[in-house]
Amino acid sequence: MIFEDQLFSKSDAEELLTEQNVKLKDDFELLKNESMSAIGDYYHTFTLKITENDRRKLIRLIIDSPDFSHKKDETWIDDSLFQTPNRYTGRRIIRNYATDQFFVRELFEPQGDGYAPTFRKIKIDKDSNILVFEDIDE
Repeated sequence: MIFEDQLFSKSDAEELLTEQNVKLKDDFELLKNESMSAIGDYYHTFTLKITENDRRKLIRLIIDSPDFSHKKDETWIDDSLFQTPNRYTGRRIIRNYATDQFFVRELFEPQGDGYAPTFRKIKIDKDSNILVFEDIDE
């Protein structure tokens, strides 16, 4: 796991962001990359310092989404995606919302019966040029 964390590159980050139609036009800095694993659970996160131009573009992408909503409780959003009746066989869902601290774009994609669904979150800090990516497999 530590070896994989050290090999994680900017192109790996770009590939994960592209999955949610998030493309960075300008150069960025990979500030942090971590992954953790336990029996049945996997968590991967990375933090990028992006340009102000890309930050504004991503915020606009989130705000202009037809499903955008202002939510103050990020936990409610997480729980609602994991409680869906079609957790393993339903459709791919992308949600966009804002919390007090972040603009958020979430991806939830079932992988079939017996497989953990894909749950990935991109958070854009409201006060800085920081992008946080989270991949959570439960």
